[in-house]
Amino acid sequence: MFSGSLVALVTPFDGNNRVDFKSLKRLIEFHVEQGSDGLVIAGTTGESATLARSEHIELVHRAVEFANGRLPIIAGTGSNSTAQTVDLSRAVADSGIAAYLIVVPYYNKPMQEGLYRHFSVIADTVDKPIMMYNVPGRTVADMLPETVARLSKHEKIVAIKEATGDIKRLIAIRELIEGDFAYFSGDDFTVLPFIENGGQGVVTVSGNVAPKQVARLCRLALDGNYDDAKQLDDTLQPLNKMLFVESNPIPVKWAVSQMGLMDDAIRLPLTPFPARFHEAMRAAMLKAGVALENHA
Repeated sequence: MFSGSLVALVTPFDGNNRVDFKSLKRLIEFHVEQGSDGLVIAGTTGESATLARSEHIELVHRAVEFANGRLPIIAGTGSNSTAQTVDLSRAVADSGIAAYLIVVPYYNKPMQEGLYRHFSVIADTVDKPIMMYNVPGRTVADMLPETVARLSKHEKIVAIKEATGDIKRLIAIRELIEGDFAYFSGDDFTVLPFIENGGQGVVTVSGNVAPKQVARLCRLALDGNYDDAKQLDDTLQPLNKMLFVESNPIPVKWAVSQMGLMDDAIRLPLTPFPARFHEAMRAAMLKAGVALENHA
């Protein structure tokens, strides 16, 4: 259904901390031009945890409007409440999205059976495909391969974003699943080995800053051109590192602001990107081939 570089898009805010739809349109045009393969709206990188319900719904609708069929839009609608996830998913169902990205419930620490029932109830309710999102570094709960395999049998559950950064986890999941099911890395550091071991692409943070490069990396790897992919990946690794020196999306919003695409405003409890990292971030961006505005 999907492949390549799916960018977990940042949510731009203005100086009054309101969603900046003018900048959102600019960002989406940028990704169309740069060749990104799709956009995830209101995911972790999009600060979904601090969006009001009305903002979340409008953000998804406007993103679909701005993309105008040129890029598939995947809506992040997951939460730690099964009922709230169903409610939000229904609220954006008629927006024109291609799929949902639904995260493992956080904070509650559900058991594997709870995870199975959570995703099953949602999948029974919605009318769009679901990409599950396993990120135990944020959710604490870790959806194990056996649970992924059980859920893969549901016709609406078509993919997983696996963000452990552990290639052995991908291999373990693939060994348990037969038939069509898509695997996306949620870890920019390991995109190349992830695709080499059967993945279809990445849901990327780095693609906000270097979309053309990340999309090309995926295409090279998917075509089996691993030597050229490795050379490109080497230029991206310093950027990957800098984008995670503080909690995502603190660094990436600042980096995108340096490209003149939006303001770097971020919502509490996240805080602005510290000045001590600015020079290193700019150097990493330049190494990755990213054009910077003059911020002298």
